[in-house]
Amino acid sequence: MEDGRVFNFAAGPSMLPLEVLRRAGAEITNYRGSGMSVMEMSHRSKLFDDIFQGAKEKLRRALNVPGEYEILLLQGGASTQFSMVPLNLMSRTGKADYAVTGNFANNAFQEAKKYGQAREACSSADRGHTYIPAQSELDLDPEAGYFYYCANNTIYGTEWHYVPETGPVPLVCDMSSDILSTPVDVSRYGLIFAGAQKNMAPAGLTVVILRRDLAGHELPITPLMLSYQRMIDKDSMYNTPPCWCIYMLGLVLDWVEEQGGVTAMEASRREKAGLLYDAIDSSRLFTAPARADSRSYMNVTFRTGSDELDAKFVAEAAQAGFLNLKGHRLSGGMRASVYNAMPLEGAQRLADFIRRFDKAN
Repeated sequence: MEDGRVFNFAAGPSMLPLEVLRRAGAEITNYRGSGMSVMEMSHRSKLFDDIFQGAKEKLRRALNVPGEYEILLLQGGASTQFSMVPLNLMSRTGKADYAVTGNFANNAFQEAKKYGQAREACSSADRGHTYIPAQSELDLDPEAGYFYYCANNTIYGTEWHYVPETGPVPLVCDMSSDILSTPVDVSRYGLIFAGAQKNMAPAGLTVVILRRDLAGHELPITPLMLSYQRMIDKDSMYNTPPCWCIYMLGLVLDWVEEQGGVTAMEASRREKAGLLYDAIDSSRLFTAPARADSRSYMNVTFRTGSDELDAKFVAEAAQAGFLNLKGHRLSGGMRASVYNAMPLEGAQRLADFIRRFDKAN
C-alpha cells in the first residue's frame, strides 16, 4: 500500500478509507475556513449542526431509512445497547426472545435477563457457534416484546444471510460489523444499532435507527441517559455527542456514495471474502470452521489445526505487511476482517500469502 501503510485485518477498530483520512487530516486544524478543528467547536454551533444533520441525512440516504424512523448518534458503544434495548422495549410484555449465535449476542442476552423474561429462542453454542440456525429452528414467542439477533458474529465468522420472520414481534438487530456493507430493508426492523468502529467511523460513536412508535415506553428504572425518548427529544444532544466521530461518519458516508453506495459495498465484500475462502478451501493445511451456508463476508475465520503453525502464520504474515490476523481468544486460529475500507488488493495479496504458506508447510 502507499504511504507505508499496512493491510490491517483487525476486527475493530479497523481500517478507514485512505481518502477519508487524508481529507480529515487536511481539515484537522481549520475546518472549512472556520479557524477551528471540529474537535474544538461547540456542538451547539451552526457549523457543527450542519455536520451533525448532514451525517444523519447521508445515513438515511445510504440505507433508505423510512421517515417514521429516528436516527440517533450516541455514545457508549454497542455494548450499552445491550441494556438500552430491554430497558426501553421490554415493558410492553415483559418478555423478549434472543438468538444466541455468538459471544456478543450472549452478552446481550445475559444483560436482558436483569430487566424481564429474556428467553433463548435459538442457540448455536452446541457446535461452537459455527452456524446460523434456520428459520424453522427459531422457537418464537408471539408475546415477546421483541426478537433480538446479531447480524454478523466477528469472533466466530458467521453471518445471518436471511432476515428472521417474527410476525408482529419487532426485530432488533445488532449490525455493528456489517452495517453499510449490504443493503438492508429497514422497514422490517423495529430497531437497528451499530458500533461505528468497523465500517462507519472511529470508535466512540454508536448509531441507532429506531421506529418512532417503539420509543417512550421505557421501564421506570431506566437511567436518563439510556432513554430513547429522551435522546429523540434532544436530537441525540442531551449532553455533548462524540463530535469528531460524527464528522468522520459523514466523510465515510461520502466515500461510500462515491464508490457506488451500499450495493457496491456488497459486491466488494463478496469478492474479497470469496478470494480468501477460495484460498482456504483449496489448501491442504487450512480449514474454515464456519459452516459454508453461514460464513461471514466480513470476518473470515480459519485455522491450521496446530497452535504452533497458527502462531507461525500470524508472525510471518505480519512480516509481510498483513497485520492483526490472530483470532479472538475464544476461538483461536486466524481471522481476516475485510470491512468496506479494506482494498481488494489486500484480500488478493493475503490469499496469495495463504497459498504460499500452505505449500511451504
